[in-house]
Amino acid sequence: MDARLNYFASPTAGKALKYFMSAGKALKESPLPAATQELVALRVSQINGCAVCLDMHTKEAAAAGETAVRLNLVAAWREATVFTEAERAALALAEEGTRVADAATGVSDEVWELAAKHHDEGQLTALVMLVSFLNAVNRLNIITQQPAGGYEVGQFH
Repeated sequence: MDARLNYFASPTAGKALKYFMSAGKALKESPLPAATQELVALRVSQINGCAVCLDMHTKEAAAAGETAVRLNLVAAWREATVFTEAERAALALAEEGTRVADAATGVSDEVWELAAKHHDEGQLTALVMLVSFLNAVNRLNIITQQPAGGYEVGQFH
């Protein structure tokens, strides 16, 4: 499968992606725990069906020491006992922040309050930015049918 567009060969995409990559780097350096960031990235990408992001974030999380059990249970996090309360709150916010059309009201007060209970303002800000960022990146990849499977850990660092 070939991508519809080669972002790395496009001068327009190259200019825009420079800022996207910079935003992604800033989020990686945020106070939101790295494990939470990868779990959220996986869940958002699962919901959106972004194979290339699933490939990347699964491999990055595993390389950072995330267990196969937790990676495999992200899709069923509500029923899984392997996530902390803070991670569960982040995953709930990620789901409602991704499924805004489905929820009609966006992120509920209950989910927001739970996330705020477990994350300080810096972490909560990073979480909101991360969910928004991933939704944008997922769409860039899905629209252009970027192929999955060839990502190597650290490829974009």
